[in-house]
Amino acid sequence: MSAAKILWVDDEIESLQSQKFFLENKGYEVTTLTNGFDAIEYVKENAVDVVLMDESMPGLTGLQTLAQIKAVNSQIPIVLITKNETENLMDDAIGNEISDYLIKPVNPNQVWLSLKKIIDNRRLVAEKTTTAYQQQFRELFMSLNSNPDYNEWMDIYKKLVYWELEMEKSDSPEMQEILQSQKQEANTEFFKFISRNYASWLDPKNNAPILSHNLLQFKVLPHVEKGTPTFFLLIDNLRFDQWKAIQPLFAENFRILEEETFYSILPTATQYSRNAIFGGLLPIDIEKQFPVEWKNDDEEGGKNLFEETFFKGQLKRLRKDNIKYSYTKVVNNNEGLQLVNNIHNLMGNDLNIIIYNFVDMLSHARTEMEVLKELAGDEISYRSITKSWFEHSSLNQALKKIADKKVNLIVATDHGTVKVKTPYKVIGDKQTTTNLRYKHGRNLNYEPKDVLAFKDPRQAGLPVPNVNSSFIFAKEDGFLCYPNNYNHFVNYYRNTFQHGGVSMEEMIVPVIKMVSKVS
Repeated sequence: MSAAKILWVDDEIESLQSQKFFLENKGYEVTTLTNGFDAIEYVKENAVDVVLMDESMPGLTGLQTLAQIKAVNSQIPIVLITKNETENLMDDAIGNEISDYLIKPVNPNQVWLSLKKIIDNRRLVAEKTTTAYQQQFRELFMSLNSNPDYNEWMDIYKKLVYWELEMEKSDSPEMQEILQSQKQEANTEFFKFISRNYASWLDPKNNAPILSHNLLQFKVLPHVEKGTPTFFLLIDNLRFDQWKAIQPLFAENFRILEEETFYSILPTATQYSRNAIFGGLLPIDIEKQFPVEWKNDDEEGGKNLFEETFFKGQLKRLRKDNIKYSYTKVVNNNEGLQLVNNIHNLMGNDLNIIIYNFVDMLSHARTEMEVLKELAGDEISYRSITKSWFEHSSLNQALKKIADKKVNLIVATDHGTVKVKTPYKVIGDKQTTTNLRYKHGRNLNYEPKDVLAFKDPRQAGLPVPNVNSSFIFAKEDGFLCYPNNYNHFVNYYRNTFQHGGVSMEEMIVPVIKMVSKVS
């Protein structure tokens, strides 16, 4: 491991030579400078692990230098060394995000302990994370091989997400690779599990997890109460790991009571899963009850234009049509600003449904795939973009406006996404759908081991668009391509985030119950 690089800035640096030698004997590489101007130029050109900074220097003070160094590189830890501990000085220093401060005269061991705390803390956190994962690796391996049920699968996925987030703290590519390999293995087993069990879940007589079509009945409507408005917020494309990325921002204003998951129906695509959520029905039954409004993939017209109509039908069936509700869909920035301005007017309702198209808002009229390919090359970037988007979104602004009122808040999604890597060839006729993670059509030709196939769509709770139509769903990280222009499409879509198929990321999705922090 290379020596940590320390920059020590003090106008009386000559008197500190013994301290410099002390640190060098401890294995640090120490560079000394006598003023803030030189320090700012130095960090522009050189890698620095920690800056030790005297506060009272002529010319630029330590605090002024600190602010400019942070402007160059906000991640550099800075230890302020000061003659006094006045409240104003400390407030300014803490506001400028110092990592530590020391009071003169400083003792060499005191400086060494401060450096050790800052530099070794990162290493220790990484080592601790790696060790803890190594211990749980075997436990996860055993869980995967013990025929887990649907509850245990949700638990396995949550644990994998937990370690994925923890591994961001570790600088061990090898451990991250092992985790990704274990996640891949889990998705292989998950595909087999869904292939064996999914059709049976759709029979109301069988024991089954909460699926899209009974989410509102069991996870939202029971919380609706007169006098306290309930906000049901559906953010499209929100995976569980993305929820964990934005969770701290919600926790600033709301108390999280339940952090659960449910299963998206197949296809894990908006026009199926979201319509099922609001209709409270499987797609085959929505088509029967709403033959005019339901649109199959190959039909003209918007596929999610009648969610509110389907929702009214669900309320009527459940005899809850006395609930006073609002329905708001946000698909562009202008509608987001309208939500901010209008949210206080929703406080008189029992239930407020807000659908927020995160990917549409992110992509600004470019295709979801192109934008995410450009901005989110990997899972860490995708989570980071989600967090940054939410922090600055009109949705966050709107929620802050109701955080000081007594409200219930339930956040969920329609489906997740998975990063696709493995192409599978499919041959179909002109009517075959274009989605990369699922296809339906007549006379589909495919390799059976690559997909979950339903020759009769009714077994999957899906409409039968044409005679002899079948549905196929891609497994794990696969994507379905036609032989025409095969190489072009494979290269274009590989490593993009897609949805519609069978993976933990697409199917096991969050539903979170919160209340405002006011009593």
